[in-house]
Amino acid sequence: MYAQSIRRSIPGLFLAFVAAAGQARAQWTAPTPEELSMTSQPQVPGASAVYLYREERTEDHLHMYSVYERIKILTEGGKERANVELKYHSGGDMGYVVTDIAGRTIHPDGTIVPFTGRPYERVIVKAQGYKAKAKVFTLPDVTIGSIIEYRYKLRWDDNMYSPPSWIIQTDLYLRKGYFEWKPTDRQLQTADGKVTDASVAWTPILPPGAKVKETRLPQVGFNSDGSSLLELDVQDIPPSPEEEYMPPMGSLGYRVMFYYAVYRTQDEFWKNEGKRWSKQQDKFIGPGREIDAAVQQLVAPSDTPEQKLKKIYAAVEQIENTDYTREHSRIEDKAAGLSQTKTTADIWEHKRGSSDQIAALFVAMARAAGMKAYLMSVTDRDRSLFMAAYLSLYQLDDSIAIVNVDGKEQFFDPGSRYCPYGHLAWKHTSASGLRQTDGGTALAQTLPEGYKASSVIRVANLRMDETGVVTGRIDLQFTGSPALRWRQKALTDDQNAVEREMKEHVERMLPGGMEVKLVSIDNLTAYEEPLKAKIEVKGPIGSPTGKRLLITGDIFETNSKATFAHEKRELAVFFSYPYAAHDAIRINLPEGFAVESVPPEGNAQIAKQALYKITAAPDAKGVTIRRDLIVGEIFFPPTEYPGLRTFYSQFEAKDQEPIILKVGAAATSGN
Repeated sequence: MYAQSIRRSIPGLFLAFVAAAGQARAQWTAPTPEELSMTSQPQVPGASAVYLYREERTEDHLHMYSVYERIKILTEGGKERANVELKYHSGGDMGYVVTDIAGRTIHPDGTIVPFTGRPYERVIVKAQGYKAKAKVFTLPDVTIGSIIEYRYKLRWDDNMYSPPSWIIQTDLYLRKGYFEWKPTDRQLQTADGKVTDASVAWTPILPPGAKVKETRLPQVGFNSDGSSLLELDVQDIPPSPEEEYMPPMGSLGYRVMFYYAVYRTQDEFWKNEGKRWSKQQDKFIGPGREIDAAVQQLVAPSDTPEQKLKKIYAAVEQIENTDYTREHSRIEDKAAGLSQTKTTADIWEHKRGSSDQIAALFVAMARAAGMKAYLMSVTDRDRSLFMAAYLSLYQLDDSIAIVNVDGKEQFFDPGSRYCPYGHLAWKHTSASGLRQTDGGTALAQTLPEGYKASSVIRVANLRMDETGVVTGRIDLQFTGSPALRWRQKALTDDQNAVEREMKEHVERMLPGGMEVKLVSIDNLTAYEEPLKAKIEVKGPIGSPTGKRLLITGDIFETNSKATFAHEKRELAVFFSYPYAAHDAIRINLPEGFAVESVPPEGNAQIAKQALYKITAAPDAKGVTIRRDLIVGEIFFPPTEYPGLRTFYSQFEAKDQEPIILKVGAAATSGN
């Protein structure tokens, strides 16, 4: 493995007492009278549950990671904590096995109900010999006021070592926690065979006063691994912050990230590990004769580099992406005469592969077409942000491609199914990671995409009758990230689910009581085209007041709530991507109706970062409303929050300003 998990260079000898210690019966903690009777946690009013205690221990000589959790249930919603899901992975270089699961429920009167069931196993992701799994179980007879506690152990291969990451801050208040690691002192061997006396290092993000304590332990016994002990005691840790549009939680919260310091400096680590990573990737990429032949069939000698690359991208996008579909089992592959995946030629032959494999195939085919192409591994910005000081390749999630086209490098995201040519999924924009270069590798960052790359257009053409009810059609158009979301949902769900959610999406926007009928969703797989939805609607859109009818200025925003309701904010605002939203609404009125008044034109702006405009233009036959919103930046530090909140408050209030209609006699009598 890389610096995070390292293979032992000398086979270990395990003593009998070590095995016996691993089998020792776990002891539960007796609840105190205060814990049994407590009904709330003063520091977090209204909390559904709190951690009374959390304990995590990692013991290298046992190749084991153990967890013990005690949770007090305070509300009806907190009872969901009884449904426990322990995620882990198997296969690949670093597989785990979950063992020794035990649990119990303690009622407020002290009655104990042990967990006697059997956890069941659920496969979450399966790809390239790797499986993300979960052990799932439910603790018995949980009520408001119960204390639930459970233990489990994760065990890994005897030839592997894996340093822990201590996640101190979670979504629950933590009264007390204890974290411990006993690292090995043996010589270790990296994946490329280098034997080293690796030291342990860590990147801490901790509250004031908390500090990792390191203690040297005496040598005990002939085969003792442990030469040091790392500990952390914490108490009264608040829950993770919950604010609108905050940075990914993987980059927030108190935590300690450990790694084996094989190299002396940060630059040395990324240079050497990058070289090894790049060599490993190039071995898989190739290209080989099969890829060369495939590219010759796809492109013409007269094609420009851009034309060649577009043809290659289109061909790669036709391959089944197993990250979005059910991967075929080994039995199915064997029956079909398919060998294991060793190179990009296998991906092309099988016509299926994971997101990372498809990105590598695109690089291989671009190289076969005579272009300079490189692989880049980035941190998923939806999960976390890259930290160069954290010396671990495991913080890198996804592969993208970089191709030099006519002297200019461009980023591509073939592994994000249905991502258009020349674009990146938003979670890979403005993302950092490790890339290949002509001379080796380098840390790099992808480019942001502008607001024009992602847009939503909403058009309503409605006709009102004498009773004040409108009928007509709504057309929605999505490009960029909004379109990608719907298209990828169609892969992971079925067509019916997508159609149902689209219908519900429109229902949530419009005034209550409107009938919504989805007519069609077009271009669902035509990823280079805008995604379009056609909807028929019928129903009242206004509130009658005597001889007048009040209509929300933009009916698409009728049910919108304040985006930033809180006056103060601790964290930066972190939008997923820049975007543009454009609305056009035409309401044709029947005879006897007239527009009495419309709101004045509304404008709001934050320098060059965001812009808003709304107009309502009446005429003899009705009224036309146009609204434009552009958000051009994704990051606003806390110091800029007051201005951002003011901007949103201004345009959200403007959206709700009514258009006043004089109603006809039929509508008046009908009310």
